[in-house]
Amino acid sequence: MVLGDRVRVPLPVRRWHGPPEPALTELVRRCTGPTIDLGCGPGRLTAALAERGLVALGVDVSAVAVRLARGRGAAALRRDVLAPLPGEGRWAHALLVDGNIGIGGDPVRLLRRCAGLLRPGGTALVELAPPGAGLWRGRAYVTSGGRAGDDERGPAFRWARVGVELAQPLASAAGFGVAAVLPLDRRWFVELVRR
Repeated sequence: MVLGDRVRVPLPVRRWHGPPEPALTELVRRCTGPTIDLGCGPGRLTAALAERGLVALGVDVSAVAVRLARGRGAAALRRDVLAPLPGEGRWAHALLVDGNIGIGGDPVRLLRRCAGLLRPGGTALVELAPPGAGLWRGRAYVTSGGRAGDDERGPAFRWARVGVELAQPLASAAGFGVAAVLPLDRRWFVELVRR
């Protein structure tokens, strides 16, 4: 992915198509009830939750991602996470991992949306960028190919990156409290509790 300021961020596509890595296995163990996986991609986490016997729903705008998730046995819908979704206000947990805090380019709006999906006391498990990353918001696009100038460019979309140091103000602005900061395998996650 290329951020508006020309910063290239490699996308771990192979990782997304494999099983959940240990950091994410540890993260999803925190899910003990119905869980909605926002920006589920090929459904590795949604399927892992369902294998544990939990009600789990993946949501993604990509038809290919939803097809792949369903192929893994996961329940998945092709829908924008900001559009109406099943079970609003009744989910115990919401997942925003693999950079999905960037969806829509407005992390506070996205987390407020998560709060609306969760029941009181529900949690959002969110991956943030490493300490010191700050906040970046703007337009991004995905490329395919390999070498710069030799790749195909997809359409631009709004995106954001948020450093873990901003977890508290971000959570407060969206109606959450920070329950835990979880550094797992050189990645940074926060567990937010809906107030």
